[in-house]
Amino acid sequence: MVKFFRTTVTRTTKSLALTLLSGLLCVSALADTTPSDSTNLITPFEAVYYAYKWDDNLGSAKISLEELSEGLYSLTYQSKVSKFFLSDKRFEHSIFMVEGDHLVPQQYNYSRTGTGPDKSLKVEFPGDDGGQIQINKDDEAYSLPWQGELDNQLYRLDAPIRLSRGVEDLSYDFINYRGQQRHYGMRVLGKETVDLPYGKIEAIKVEIVRESKSRYTLAWFAPDLNYQLVRLQQFKDGDEQGDLRLKAFSTKRSD
Repeated sequence: MVKFFRTTVTRTTKSLALTLLSGLLCVSALADTTPSDSTNLITPFEAVYYAYKWDDNLGSAKISLEELSEGLYSLTYQSKVSKFFLSDKRFEHSIFMVEGDHLVPQQYNYSRTGTGPDKSLKVEFPGDDGGQIQINKDDEAYSLPWQGELDNQLYRLDAPIRLSRGVEDLSYDFINYRGQQRHYGMRVLGKETVDLPYGKIEAIKVEIVRESKSRYTLAWFAPDLNYQLVRLQQFKDGDEQGDLRLKAFSTKRSD
């Protein structure tokens, strides 16, 4: 995530802020599952966001969901942010299947370019219990036992499904964009109207629960937009690191 700066720019500041644009929540694995047709909310869409720090617009991000064939989907995330002589571009691509009430990851790719070293990651999921996750990180290859984790993106599709059913506490396990196993939780705080570049809209406010005590993350999901993410804000030691706000949203139903 790009660190969002005032007048003095440092490499440390940059690295802190770019984490937000790369997908702060970084959570996966289904929780509080109840039988239902998840495809009701797995509808192809495109969402565009502006990235801010202290209300200064530093760039944009886009999330797109496409149906490749029956039950097979593609989810992409891309962002571009810059400030002064610093820049950061990120791209994430997930291929997954919908099986009943589950999102089943198939493959995840991540890349980062810009100021500083380039990064890349490829994750192959086995699809069967007891299999191994194959990870290629830059020039390093290794495997991990698969215990139901999803990839770094699929929370964006699972959380709206759970929230639409009134679930207020979620628990997620996932493989992050560094190829590491992580666990986060999500807790509903209530409803509020948020003022975005998209316009004013009522949203469900959620706190991201994690082990780190120094970081505090909030997310807003809008029922009128299929419960999709409309805002994401993170603080570290009380200082705002970044704020993603929805600019445009559109859906496209498959034929």
